[in-house]
Amino acid sequence: MTDQHVAGTDGEFFPGQDLGLPEFGRGSVAGWSRRLGALIIDWIACSLITIAFFYHPASHPTNVLIEPRAWTPLVFGIQDFLLTATTGFTLGKKLTGLRVIRLDGQPVGFPRALARTLLLMLVLPAIMMDRDLRGLQDKAAGTIVVRS
Repeated sequence: MTDQHVAGTDGEFFPGQDLGLPEFGRGSVAGWSRRLGALIIDWIACSLITIAFFYHPASHPTNVLIEPRAWTPLVFGIQDFLLTATTGFTLGKKLTGLRVIRLDGQPVGFPRALARTLLLMLVLPAIMMDRDLRGLQDKAAGTIVVRS
């Protein structure tokens, strides 16, 4: 046995304990600061993509079907869905050392990533977390965000 925390030895609970995850290090449940950092990085990246592809200074607002800033949530949703389904992480998660994993160890895949992303886009389910720091989007998809 390593020096990692053994569940139940000191009577204190840590996120992921009931799921068999370690308290610290690789595979442990991600904390708020890293998640927020990943979200900010992803949002900035999606905003830059939106500006690059949808903003043209010469265009007049009446000639634009949808305000360029309105595309950012769509770009964010698409990148979150595709990258989570195929790799388990987005750019922000990769840079902050996070990964989305399925509880059964299988790849996240497209159906679960779609359910997770749709609930994440609603925001409220993402901030309603249980004691394992799993939002409703993770509970619905059978996933959890861990340190990689």
